[in-house]
Amino acid sequence: MKTVKAQLKYARISPQKARRVADVIRGMSVPAAHVQLAMLGQRPVLVLRKLLASAVANAKQLGLETSRLIVQSLTVNEGPMFKRSMPRAHGRATPIRKRTSHIALVVGEKEL
Repeated sequence: MKTVKAQLKYARISPQKARRVADVIRGMSVPAAHVQLAMLGQRPVLVLRKLLASAVANAKQLGLETSRLIVQSLTVNEGPMFKRSMPRAHGRATPIRKRTSHIALVVGEKEL
């Protein structure tokens, strides 16, 4: 079984939020995952739809049939955080952590 990988690093989306959407499409066929992503309204959908399209394009380069592809694995890991602070009363500051994600997507052909 051939597999194809696509990855996105330093995506400006919280890993926790991206994992919620990733859990929905993991294990689905690629056409079903496209439909599911079109129906969801969360912000990580835009990033994951683009990454899925990249993986499908990589699979086409290897000559794999796109209708037989399934999402084998989809992992969302933490990337580095941007650390900022917000001013508060009495000269204090509150930390703000702007999180990033590393997303790896593996698609492969479905066995007959």
